[in-house]
Amino acid sequence: MYTIAQLQQKSNRLREDVIDMLVHAGSGHSAGPLDLAEIFTALYFRIMDHDPKNPSWEDRDRLYLSCGHNAPIRYAAMIEAGYLPKSYLKTLRKLGSPLQGHPSRHDWKAVESSSGPLGQGSSVAVGAALSARMDKKRHWVYCVVSDGEQNEGQTWEAAMLAGKMKLHNLIFLMDRNNIQIDGYTENIMPLEPIADKYRAFNWHVIEVDGHNIEAIIDAVNEAKAVYEKPTMIICHTIPGKGVSFMERDYLWHGKPPTKDEAKIALRELRSMRGKIMTEYD
Repeated sequence: MYTIAQLQQKSNRLREDVIDMLVHAGSGHSAGPLDLAEIFTALYFRIMDHDPKNPSWEDRDRLYLSCGHNAPIRYAAMIEAGYLPKSYLKTLRKLGSPLQGHPSRHDWKAVESSSGPLGQGSSVAVGAALSARMDKKRHWVYCVVSDGEQNEGQTWEAAMLAGKMKLHNLIFLMDRNNIQIDGYTENIMPLEPIADKYRAFNWHVIEVDGHNIEAIIDAVNEAKAVYEKPTMIICHTIPGKGVSFMERDYLWHGKPPTKDEAKIALRELRSMRGKIMTEYD
């Protein structure tokens, strides 16, 4: 089992992979994939029960990425876990590649569902959790959602059904990075008090630092001890985390770095390696 220090190092390495993927693709989203690194590291390397050698294993935990534009970090984590060779990192958004701009089950069966329209993934995950309970399956259903997609009505239809059905096998993780493509969430369509809204829909709600892997793991363990409600883990994150000129800038929501910008970003991320080991030793 990886130590917390090793997991933090791995999350930083996934950020480097994201930058490499985006600059080779010449298109894609930067801010979200970078700030989701710890969440996907925790999921793939500590939390989820899955098997890269047998992606269709019937008893695997399910993970849905509702905010499909953040696919690069999921791809980076899956490749790091052994689902595909590392060489695939440079095929993001290329014709014939399984790594499309949004996850496509048609192109890669190892992802649970195709996703693109924001809010849709929430409904798919709720359906999967309900189906698992009806079939008396014991696996967990996870869904990563963005804060911006909370503007979608479908999100709240799914939340209402999950609360009504008391889907305790369902765990959502929200990327609360406070940005969307047109600006800051609280300027575009204010979301607060978002935690209270989910509680009103009969969800158990936990708030954590989305860059603290140990806190994310502890929150999931707490969620698994709740038997009468689905759980929403609100992960407070910094968009563009780890790259100084991207952090907290909504303009990086939907664009990749240039080659020169990528060099700066990678230099900053690589400088973090020693700092992480010192902090967690």
